[in-house]
Amino acid sequence: MTLRALRRAALALAVVGLVGAAAAPIALAKRRAPAPTDPVIRHEKYVLPNGLEVILAPDSTVPLVAVNVWYHVGSGHEVPGKTGFAHLFEHMLFQGSKHVGSDRHFAVLKDIGASEINGTTNPDRTNYFETVPSHQLETALWLESDRMAHLLALLTQASLDNQIEVVRNERRQRYDNVAYGKARFALHAALYPEGHPYRYLTIGRHEDLASASLDDVIAFWRTWYVPANATLTLVGDFDPATVKPVIAKWFGSLPASTKPTPVVVPAPAPKAARVVVDDSFAKLRQVTWAFHSPANFAAGDAELDLLATVLGDGGTGRLYKRLVHERQLAQSVSVYQSGSSFSGMFVASVTLSPTADLAEVEAILGEELARVRTEPVTATELARAVTEIEASLVWSLQGLMPRANLLQSMNHYLGDPDRLTWSLDRYRGASPETVRAAAASTLALEHKVVIVTQPAAPAAAPTSGGGK
Repeated sequence: MTLRALRRAALALAVVGLVGAAAAPIALAKRRAPAPTDPVIRHEKYVLPNGLEVILAPDSTVPLVAVNVWYHVGSGHEVPGKTGFAHLFEHMLFQGSKHVGSDRHFAVLKDIGASEINGTTNPDRTNYFETVPSHQLETALWLESDRMAHLLALLTQASLDNQIEVVRNERRQRYDNVAYGKARFALHAALYPEGHPYRYLTIGRHEDLASASLDDVIAFWRTWYVPANATLTLVGDFDPATVKPVIAKWFGSLPASTKPTPVVVPAPAPKAARVVVDDSFAKLRQVTWAFHSPANFAAGDAELDLLATVLGDGGTGRLYKRLVHERQLAQSVSVYQSGSSFSGMFVASVTLSPTADLAEVEAILGEELARVRTEPVTATELARAVTEIEASLVWSLQGLMPRANLLQSMNHYLGDPDRLTWSLDRYRGASPETVRAAAASTLALEHKVVIVTQPAAPAAAPTSGGGK
């Protein structure tokens, strides 16, 4: 995951190993000591005998603690016919557990003054979190341990059916019945072949969700929701010497488990495609160009993140200036590098102005992407991009939960939460030439996937027979 993606995840608390566990950590360069001006999150990491990883980062600035649990399973671990299970399970974990009671999880947290209560799912992990007053930390740890160990005690077909319908309604509200929602499905389907774990979005397919059974859910829980496949991170006002026995009290008695075996998913072969999507919710046309790109933290990942800023940043980005300011062909421009465990995608998306010519917009896209493959970006552009990414990340780390998510991300993708300085150095060490080289190896125009969304008239309502 790039720092830009980490920053977005931290700011949004969100939510960019896939048939087994997470991919093996990337081979890392030697760690250097942080400079006095480098952001640092003081922490320690240890592992309980049952395999649960624990990361502690004390900070007594405010009397709060961010409690953050990552299970190293996401939508990318699903198999064809079982899509949406990771996200469905995220919903199930808020329905109550053996010692908490049915539908009591939220209520207990609210009663103790918790905030930021939520869960998120992406292709690589599922995250559960809350911020609690420091004197209520043990209650939060009890809640997390109970749903880790005793979820099945209250699982019924009725509760499963209820959450299946909740998730399907979420898909309708966030994807099926919103502008450009269909384009997201089309993009993944065009980039990834049938059977690849990234082909389907985290929300899943309606038909797979509708057919989910209790046996399916129980098998998923027993495989992935085990201590050895989870990491507990605490950031905030606590004394590690005091909290360690409390963690051992609530999590140490959980049975030892084995971390699921990692399975490598090869990067898909580049394949050009052009798909036109008729969208009755869209008011303006949109064109998206996408390319297969490096995975999180792989060579070229940081350079492409910087390039995305050079091209798409509002006000100074090359594409933004040409399409929005100078030619007034676009309402908006978005460019980003989004990596996951086994591959990534570099995406440039343009929402056209009402009278814009699509061919002209795509010609400018082609010109600018071809240009960065052969001509290095300027030193000024690069310096601005590095500063923007670093400053935004540092600003986001003022909060407890963003720090917890950053530690979790480094630990998940790199096997070591103490890699912030190393990752920043990837950006600081980039040069105009290394950015050009990354663009040249990624942005092969003959392999681009193009998704064109065009407004369509709403489907006519069915008419009843007999009568005018």
